[in-house]
Amino acid sequence: MPTIPTVAQKLAAEFLGTFVLVLGGCGSAVLAAEFLNDNGTQLGIGFVGVSLAFGLTVLTMAYAVGHVSGGHFNPAVTLGLAAARRFAWREAPAYIVTQVVAAVVAATVLWVVASGRDGFSASASGFATNGFGDRSPGGYSLLAGLVIEVVLTAVFLYVILGVTDTRAPKGFAPIAIGLALTLIHLVSIPVTNTSVNPARSIGPALFAGGDAIVQLWVFILAPIVGALIAGASYRLLLAEGDPAPLEDATAG
Repeated sequence: MPTIPTVAQKLAAEFLGTFVLVLGGCGSAVLAAEFLNDNGTQLGIGFVGVSLAFGLTVLTMAYAVGHVSGGHFNPAVTLGLAAARRFAWREAPAYIVTQVVAAVVAATVLWVVASGRDGFSASASGFATNGFGDRSPGGYSLLAGLVIEVVLTAVFLYVILGVTDTRAPKGFAPIAIGLALTLIHLVSIPVTNTSVNPARSIGPALFAGGDAIVQLWVFILAPIVGALIAGASYRLLLAEGDPAPLEDATAG
């Protein structure tokens, strides 16, 4: 008979998963997206590499600790699962606080590493923060940023809810979720630098400061709205088998 994880174990798993997600995903953007060698050759991983980094961190950590906490690693996912009646609302505040704290700790580690390079400035570099207008990689507007963050977070939740439905094949949920997050980044990095995760947005923004903080509300509000829409509508649109137990419902 499997041992039921304690609350402390669930929160430890959420902390570890979110920490690795932010350190790995944002770290790839800050440290490796653009990298020139002495000859001026571009060795960086670019948008595709950053997209894969976010997807792979979710995939690996979902397999590593998802069986303990459900592997949310994202306040929007926690709220979306609660709206879909896959997760207890009473547990959501502790999960969300843990995820945000983990993201801030990961951003702190990343800042310490990045600061080891002469001339580094979190505010000047953007520090993998999200933004619109002048802070959008492609110069996209506030409306464009809101729409893509709401829609893609909803898509992400539909994938999570679908692959953790008891009617879905077993054991493959982290793969589908990781690939979905990769696809989401491939689409939306040029628009907002991709959030779909308020914790991921909050951590780096605290170090970049300035307009990153001013625009942060978009990347808290929009993912939550998208997740709640998907969570509330999943049963209506697709029906549902008996929900999987939390420890089996590996999310991302």
